[in-house]
Amino acid sequence: MNAAKRLEIFRRLHEDNPEPKTELAYSTPFELLIAVILSAQATDVGVNKATAKLYPVANTPEAILALGVDGLSEYIKTIGLYNSKARNVIETCRILVEQHGSQVPETREALEALPGVGRKTANVVLNTAFRQLTMAVDTHIFRVSNRTGIAPGKNVVEVEKKLLKFVPKDFLLDAHHWLILHGRYVCQARKPRCGSCRIEDLCEYKQKTSDD
Repeated sequence: MNAAKRLEIFRRLHEDNPEPKTELAYSTPFELLIAVILSAQATDVGVNKATAKLYPVANTPEAILALGVDGLSEYIKTIGLYNSKARNVIETCRILVEQHGSQVPETREALEALPGVGRKTANVVLNTAFRQLTMAVDTHIFRVSNRTGIAPGKNVVEVEKKLLKFVPKDFLLDAHHWLILHGRYVCQARKPRCGSCRIEDLCEYKQKTSDD
């Protein structure tokens, strides 16, 4: 795919949604961090239902730490893998209190040192909470990047690096949100909705579908 096509793709995505946002509900970097940890192999809707009950009770590292693993588990037991996630969140809160003054760190290295935080989670927090130029590649972004030809790659790190290189600089800050929403609602895994796609004429996918 050439640069002109990529530019037009992101111009249209921007035109349709000038200020894209994550669908996870949060009001502080800490709330976002916990929500992203909880969202692994879970839906944003499911995470939001759990945090809507949790955050009014505990939305700081100290408050969640005080709940303990068992107390936290009661709030998040509707989410998949909640036992291991509860342990990770409690340990993350302990580290934030003891090593970071209860603040969410703003570097990838410090974030990835937290339990339950991998490269993708760190990139989401850096981009969404701190507005850094990072690219969090999840299954949706990996699929869209390969299927459309925007940034094909064999693994998530390869796709991440290509997106950082190829996405026009003016659109890079919000590209993560546009691509994830496009993959979630239009360029879906089993049957992409090509007939409803804003960038169908620019996409290089060979097996386009109708919406019938």
